[in-house]
Amino acid sequence: MMKILIVDDHVLFREGLAAIIRPQPDIEIAGMAGTVREAIEMARTLKPDIILMDFNLPDGNGVEATRIILDEQPDCKVVFLTMSEQDEDLFAAIRSGAKGYMLKNMHPPELVAALRSVQQGESALSRAMTLRLMDELSRTKKAIGRPAENTLTLRELDVLRAIATGMSNQEIGSHLFISENTVKFHVHSLLAKLNLSDRKEAANFAKEHGLVKGD
Repeated sequence: MMKILIVDDHVLFREGLAAIIRPQPDIEIAGMAGTVREAIEMARTLKPDIILMDFNLPDGNGVEATRIILDEQPDCKVVFLTMSEQDEDLFAAIRSGAKGYMLKNMHPPELVAALRSVQQGESALSRAMTLRLMDELSRTKKAIGRPAENTLTLRELDVLRAIATGMSNQEIGSHLFISENTVKFHVHSLLAKLNLSDRKEAANFAKEHGLVKGD
């Protein structure tokens, strides 16, 4: 049985989603939250398989909640369900570790199908969002100028940019809402992928390839 946590600050919308999902024999509504704090607390308690996450919440945004939740529960899958079609919101959601980004104007059968796809390890993106994400990934690969197999993940790119600004691992963790150990893992991974020796080389690499502005 797939356990779903719904996170949205509009009660009517939460109840509407629940009404769509409840009749499905293989899906259970584990709980509903309306704030970042509630989402984090309920995720810890209920341990859902999938979280349907709104972007804008009264005490923050879904990206903040997603980073904290996935840092604590990496097996949980987060899918954003939002009205925002802004590129920066899409990229922020994916960088936070989300497995999907869908718009609230989708049809109920599409939502149910997307949940099942995500549970099976696939991603869930609307067509328009998919095209925008592919464009961003293409630009990233060109900026890095490395073979595809060595392309950094979006999270590794976030860490690389932070290194280039002079942040410590602790500061990066606070900035990205991840643990210091997770930061260390990403630093080790990106150095290996880019064949770099240390943080100084990583910072220079980021500036040389236009990932951050130079001094």
